[in-house]
Amino acid sequence: MRKIILDTNAYVGFLRGDEKVLAYLAQASHVYMPVFVLGELFSGFRAGKKEKANKKNLQGFFSKSTVSVLEATIETAEIFGLIKDSLRKSGNSIPVNDVWIGAHALETGSVLVTYDRHFSAIPGLRLWDEF
Repeated sequence: MRKIILDTNAYVGFLRGDEKVLAYLAQASHVYMPVFVLGELFSGFRAGKKEKANKKNLQGFFSKSTVSVLEATIETAEIFGLIKDSLRKSGNSIPVNDVWIGAHALETGSVLVTYDRHFSAIPGLRLWDEF
C-alpha cells in the first residue's frame, strides 16, 4: 500500500466524488493532509456559503484512522529550503504553500495527489499518474 498526501484540489475532488481521487484514497495505507492545505481549505470555507457543513465534512474525514495532519517541523523547513533553492536555480516558481506541500511529500515519501502540474518542477517529488 502507499502513503499519499492530498493537495487542496484533490480534497475538493474527493468531496465532489472524483473517481480518480477516490480510487487513490481506497488504495492508500495512510493519507496525510499538510497543515498548509488545511489553511487553504479553511480560507475557502470562510469565503463560501457552507462553512459549517464543510468543517463538519472535514472533521468526518479526519475521524478515519488512516488520515492525519502533517505539521511543519525543522526537517520540513530544511526540505522547503532545498526545494526553494532548486526552483530558483532552475528558473521555476510555484506558490509558497505548494513548496511546503512538496516538502511534506518528500519528507514522508508519499505520493502527492494534485491537479496542479507545477508540482512536477520539484525534483524527486512523486506525483500520482493522473496528469
